[in-house]
Amino acid sequence: MGIRVVVLAAAYVAWIAATAVNGATIRNVILCIGDGMGPEHVHAGHCFVGSNLSFEAFSDQAALTTRSANAEVTDSAAAATAMATGRRVNNGVISVALPGDGAELQTLVEYFAGKGKRTGLVTTTYMTHATPAAFGAHETSRASESAIAVDYLTQTKPNVLFGGGAHGLTPAAAVAAGYTVVTNSEQLLGLDTESVTNVSGQFGVSVLPYEYTGLGDLPHLSDMTSVALATLDNGPHGFFLMVEGGLIDYASHANSITDCVYEVAQLDRSVQRVLEWAGTREDTLVIVTADHETGGLTVLQDNGAGNVPLASWTTTGHTSTKVNAYGWGCMADGVALMTDNTNVYTVARTPVLTPAVCTNITLPSYGTAASDWLVVSGDVYRAEHASNLAAPWSLLGVVTALAESVTVTDTNAVPAGPRFYRLRSLE
Repeated sequence: MGIRVVVLAAAYVAWIAATAVNGATIRNVILCIGDGMGPEHVHAGHCFVGSNLSFEAFSDQAALTTRSANAEVTDSAAAATAMATGRRVNNGVISVALPGDGAELQTLVEYFAGKGKRTGLVTTTYMTHATPAAFGAHETSRASESAIAVDYLTQTKPNVLFGGGAHGLTPAAAVAAGYTVVTNSEQLLGLDTESVTNVSGQFGVSVLPYEYTGLGDLPHLSDMTSVALATLDNGPHGFFLMVEGGLIDYASHANSITDCVYEVAQLDRSVQRVLEWAGTREDTLVIVTADHETGGLTVLQDNGAGNVPLASWTTTGHTSTKVNAYGWGCMADGVALMTDNTNVYTVARTPVLTPAVCTNITLPSYGTAASDWLVVSGDVYRAEHASNLAAPWSLLGVVTALAESVTVTDTNAVPAGPRFYRLRSLE
């Protein structure tokens, strides 16, 4: 949360400031996943584009291990669950504790929704595929597509669901659950993003077509990303968005370097849309990574911009190769410390542990100070104060937010000199 200083006219209090942990305010977290995108896939995309991909220029980077709970080589369900919940599970499992008692594991979608944020899932695979499912569903098997769709519509209820259609998800079911449904690019781009709050884009009846072969009247991942951002950014407390370039994995299973580089380039365009939206904002964290590597890809020769590089493959399956992670924006330095895909969950959550924002400070009487805060209704906060930002913080009291705003009164305000306040969310 950034420092907000209010200079007061009263002579006996020079400055009163509101601050929070780590000196950063986070409203939005955007996680972009290239399914199957290992380091050589990024290299191949770089060759094809002819320059650094947008995320290659991010200052904070790391290499992540990806094993599942029961195998050195993960599948997308277990890998996405690791990112969505911070827990390793067996291959094929969607955000439940297996191994373990089978209990549902809280996902990032659920965590952020609980903080009053809007949430969205965007993919080029069908909507109930393993990666988006791990963020918005809880099932013992990734094959339970109809049950995954029910979880979306009745339990986790992301505000935005954009991806391929069918596979357990139907327009009728989405409408019944309160979603506006769009089925092609024209309808998507024609949405009134200022008024719509829950929208399901069901494009086709499976995964979307490859970029190389053309999408017809179906939308590009970059267009879905732009509309998702425009829809989600109207929420009062910000949002969480997961964007998946899912067909990088499909192309790699087929050992098609042509389809692969076109899909990597489209993911890069989607990240560019994210960065264009974010602009100079200081309240947004962007993470780009992969769930695993697919195909054992090696780039043999760069054939120049616009040309497909020469490449070799060692398998049509997944591998245990480490994947890269890239961080941009507020508190992105946490990305550089990551070593495993479970760390994505921790880094994504870290910036929003203190969601309170100070809006006003007043002096109702001599020796007192009252601060007004925007908070998340239902959360419990520790109110603290200090005489300066280098001094230890002292407990002022514990506040339970019964609404989306609270007022904290300090009857021990020092008659002269600065006074700093912060609220810390207690989980």
